[in-house]
Amino acid sequence: MNQRSKTILFLTALATTTIHVINRIEYSHATIKNVLCSTDNKYYEWRFGKIRYTKKGSGNPILLLHDLTVGSSSYEFSKIVNSLSEKHEVYCMDFLGYGLSDKPDMTFTNYLFVQMVSDFIKNIIGKKTDIIATGDAFPIALMVCHNENDLIRSLIGINPQSLYQLNQIPSKQTKMLKLLMDTPILGTFIFNMHTNKAAFTKLFESEYFYNPYNIEERDILSYVEAAHTPDYHSKHTFASYLGRYTNANIIHALKDINNSIYIIAGKDKSDITNIVDNYIYYNSAIEVSYISQTKQLPHLEKPDDVLTTLNMYL
Repeated sequence: MNQRSKTILFLTALATTTIHVINRIEYSHATIKNVLCSTDNKYYEWRFGKIRYTKKGSGNPILLLHDLTVGSSSYEFSKIVNSLSEKHEVYCMDFLGYGLSDKPDMTFTNYLFVQMVSDFIKNIIGKKTDIIATGDAFPIALMVCHNENDLIRSLIGINPQSLYQLNQIPSKQTKMLKLLMDTPILGTFIFNMHTNKAAFTKLFESEYFYNPYNIEERDILSYVEAAHTPDYHSKHTFASYLGRYTNANIIHALKDINNSIYIIAGKDKSDITNIVDNYIYYNSAIEVSYISQTKQLPHLEKPDDVLTTLNMYL
C-alpha cells in the first residue's frame, strides 16, 4: 500500500470516527431531560414490538393518534388528554417506531400501522371507540374504519395529510433516500442534523405554531427526545416516511365510510382550505371547524379552543 492510499484510509477512518462520536454526543444531549418519562406508561406486546400507551378516565373510549412526522409522539396530546379524560376513557399511544414504543429496523408502511391500530382497539380497548388523529395518522384511522367498521364510532382529524401527498408512491429517488438514511453512520449523521434542537425549533416556528411566543421549551425537547430514544433507531421510521412508504391512496375508503367524520383545521396552516375541500369533495358529510391563529398543532398551541370544538363533536 503506497503512502497516498494510507493517507486516504487514515482520513476516512478519522472522519468515520468523528461522525460516530458526534452521533453519540447528540443522543446524550437529546435524552438527558427525560421529558417523555411517566408513571402512567403501559406497554402493549404487539407482534412487531412493544407499543407504549397510557389510559385515563372512564366513559366512552377515545383513542388519540399522533402525527407521523419525525419526533412525533403521544406528547402531542399532553395539553388536552386530562380534560378529555374527565368524561371519557382516553387512550394515548406511540406508534411503533415513535416515542417510547419499540423501534425495530424495518420498513414502516401505512398498512402496518392500520393493523397495529386495529389490533390495539381489539386487544386493549375492547370496544367501539372514537379516534382523534393528527396529520398522517388520520388516513390510518380512515383505513381502520373502512376495513373494520365495527371498531370505530366516529373519526376526528386534526389537519389531515393532503390527498395529493398520500397518492405519491415510492419512486427511485425516494427509495435511494431511504437506503441512504438506513446506513449506519452517514445516515445517522444526516438524521441527527434533521432532529437536533435547532432543527425542531425552526420547524415549530415555521410550520407547527402560528405564534412562536406560544412555543414552550418542553414542546421542543419532547420532539428531540422522541427522535433519539433509546438510540438512533427512530431514523428507520423517518427513512420510511421520506421514502413514501407510509403513504396510501385512501379515496376509495373516504367515499365508502358512513361514520361521522370531523376535521379540525389550523386556519393559518399553508393550503389547508384546499386540503379540507378535497376531503369534502369525496365525502360531503364531513364537518369542519377552523381554529384561528394556529397551524399544524392547534392542540398544543390553543388546547382550550380545540377542547371546545371536540366537546361539540364527541
